[in-house]
Amino acid sequence: MEFHSKLLQPLPESRVRGWNGPLPFYMAYPGYQRPGGEQNLLQDLEYLQQMYPNEVKRCQRRVAEILDKADYEGAMIYDEYPDRCSLLALTKSICRVLENEEENAPAEEMVQVLLCNEVYKRRHGGRRGNIYSWQ
Repeated sequence: MEFHSKLLQPLPESRVRGWNGPLPFYMAYPGYQRPGGEQNLLQDLEYLQQMYPNEVKRCQRRVAEILDKADYEGAMIYDEYPDRCSLLALTKSICRVLENEEENAPAEEMVQVLLCNEVYKRRHGGRRGNIYSWQ
């Protein structure tokens, strides 16, 4: 009897095999383990990008357009572990293009964040090109 009562008690987090600490946010996301969970995450990301300020949305569209030219089969953005230096170099080249086009170019940090978001979407089956079809 004592053996069965121990089976029904949950293990403390410290004793869960293979995991120490709280779950990452994406593992706690409803439906993460089901097939199509990645598509739900991409839809959620695109929905939240609709709420970007207009200036950031415009910059995101331009980053996506520039990244289209660097998006081909075997490109660096599809490496298992993209090189940080290569991503920074791509960020700097996008910043130079934006500085030539605009007088108030966005900060390099913002371009880097937008670039990483766009790379994430493309690596995980997101739509290429202009993702803002609702406008």
